[in-house]
Amino acid sequence: MLHQVIVPRATAVTRAELVASFSYALDITEGQPAGHCIRACWIGFEIGRELGLSGVELEDLYYTLLLKDLGCSSNAARICELYEADDRAFKQGYKTVGNSLAATLHFVFSKTARGRPPLRRAVAIGNILRNGDAFAQELIVSRCTRGADIARSLRFSDAVCHGIYCLDEHWDGSGRPGRLRGDAIPLASRIALIAQVLDVFHTHAGGQAAIDEVVRRSGTWFDPALVAAVHAVAARDFWATLASPVIETRVVRLLPAAEGMAVDDDYLDAIAAAFGQVIDAKSPYTSGHSERVGQIAEKIGLTIGMPEGRRRWLRRAALLHDVGKLGVPNTILDKPAALDEQEWAEMRSHASHTREILGRIGIFGDLADVAAAHHERLDGRGYPLGLSDGGISYETRIITVCDFYDALTADRPYRGALPVDEALRIMSKEVGCAIDGECFEALRVAVRASA
Repeated sequence: MLHQVIVPRATAVTRAELVASFSYALDITEGQPAGHCIRACWIGFEIGRELGLSGVELEDLYYTLLLKDLGCSSNAARICELYEADDRAFKQGYKTVGNSLAATLHFVFSKTARGRPPLRRAVAIGNILRNGDAFAQELIVSRCTRGADIARSLRFSDAVCHGIYCLDEHWDGSGRPGRLRGDAIPLASRIALIAQVLDVFHTHAGGQAAIDEVVRRSGTWFDPALVAAVHAVAARDFWATLASPVIETRVVRLLPAAEGMAVDDDYLDAIAAAFGQVIDAKSPYTSGHSERVGQIAEKIGLTIGMPEGRRRWLRRAALLHDVGKLGVPNTILDKPAALDEQEWAEMRSHASHTREILGRIGIFGDLADVAAAHHERLDGRGYPLGLSDGGISYETRIITVCDFYDALTADRPYRGALPVDEALRIMSKEVGCAIDGECFEALRVAVRASA
C-alpha cells in the first residue's frame, strides 16, 4: 500500500525565494557561515543601487551575487589532493588572507600537508612552489566554468552566467581565469567580488576591518569607483541589516514584483537537477550518483504504478538526498581507507545537513525528512535519528535501496564497482534489516528491465 503524499504546488515559491534558500548549500560548501551569499547579495545590491543601475542590470546582479559560488564544489577534491588539506577549511581561511604575495605564500605553506610526515610535507610544498600558478588557474577555471554552466541550465541570462564566470578577475589584471583588466571585467563580477570580501571580513573582524580591506585592495583587486560606492552605502544603516534575523526575507523582496512570479514544476525539476550536479561535483567518487539515484527512484515509481506528480516529487528528493555532503570535507569523502571514529561521525552528519538545508526551502521542506532519512534502517540501527520500521516513510525506503544499489555498483575510494548481480546479492541479505523487501523487489525489476 502506497503512503499518501501531498505534492506541493509550484505556485508556492518564486525564483528569488528558491535561489536564496538554496544559496545556503553553497555557503556550507565554501566553509562560510550560513547566509554568506544572502549577505553578499544585500551588500552588492546596495552598491548597484548607489551606482544607479537599471532594473535589468540589478536583476542580473542579484542572481550573480546569490549564485556566485555555484561552481564551488567542482574544485574541492582537487584542493584536497594538491594541498592535502580540508577543502572547506582551506577555502574559508584563504578568503581572509591579505592580497600580498607574502601573505598568500605564508597561508598556503602553513596549510599544505599540515600534520603529515616531514618528507611528505616537503614534497607537497615543493609541488606547490613549482606549479602553484598552474594549479591556481586550474582550480579557478574549473569552478568558474562549472558555475556558469549550471547557471545556464537554470535559464539565467548570459549576463548572469558571465558574471559568475568572471568572479575572480581583478581590476589590475592579476585575477583569473582570463586576466581581464578594468572595464573589461563585467560590472556584476566586480561588484560580486567586493561584496564577497566585505562580508567575509565583516563576519571575521567587523565593519571597519571590512572597509579597511577593500580600501587596501582599491586599484588592484577592486575598481576604485566601487570602493567609493562602498563608502557611500556604509555611511547609511548598513551593517545592522547584515545581522538582521530577517535579512533573507529582505533580500527576497529586493527585486520588483514582476520577478516574483511563481516557478513551475519544470523549474523545480531543473533546480533539483542543478544542485544534484553541485553535490556530485564534490567528489570524483560521487560523480553522477545523485542523477543515477534519481533515475532509479523514478523507475521504481513507474514499476509500482506511482502517479506522475508523485514520481517527480520522489525524483527531486532522490536528487537532493546527499546535499548535506557539501558540508563534509573531501579528506573524508575521498579517503581510500577506513574512517576513524571522528571521521565517521562527520560523515554521518551529512544526513542532518541535508535536513537543515532542505528545511530552509519552503517548497522543498516536505522533502527534508524523506531525503535526510536515507541512512535509517528498519531495525533502528541507522542514522541520524535511529528510526525504525514504522517511522520510515515509503519514499525514504525507495531512496534507500536506490542509494545502496548505486553505492555498490559505482567506484568508491576503497574498492571498485561491483557487478549488478553481486550488488543485488549483497542487498538481498539486508532485506528486513536495513532495506524494505517490497522496495528491493521493485528495484530488482527496474534494474532487470533496464539491462
